[in-house]
Amino acid sequence: MTIQLNAYASFDGDAREAMEHYRDVLGGELELVTFGEYGQAGTPVENLIMHGLLTTSAGLTLMGADAPPGTTHQVGTNLTVMLSGDDEAVLRGYWEGLSAGATITVPLEPQMWGDVYGSCSDQYGLTWQVNIETPDGG
Repeated sequence: MTIQLNAYASFDGDAREAMEHYRDVLGGELELVTFGEYGQAGTPVENLIMHGLLTTSAGLTLMGADAPPGTTHQVGTNLTVMLSGDDEAVLRGYWEGLSAGATITVPLEPQMWGDVYGSCSDQYGLTWQVNIETPDGG
């Protein structure tokens, strides 16, 4: 069972360009998935990045995506902390602690990509994302 803590950046329609730039600077392997690949083909967001993952041989990991439809991209609040992994009990415990007294923006529940995911802004101003990997998901 593993758990990772990573930075997750939000972009205003230029996630592909930004993540490719970071790959060029930092090196590593870049994986990009579009909204179209997750059921939004034929929509205005079809080619926007739903999830990007850059991993380097130096052990660096950066995640990023275009701001989802219906959300506002705001410089200064476009970097969050992501906890992810397959240890469901530990991650649910983290979620319980982090979401207590927080503003929950996405309840911790199954998502279209198959994992269990939630997002909240805690009482100290940090935005947290928790993604519990499932055998059928990410």
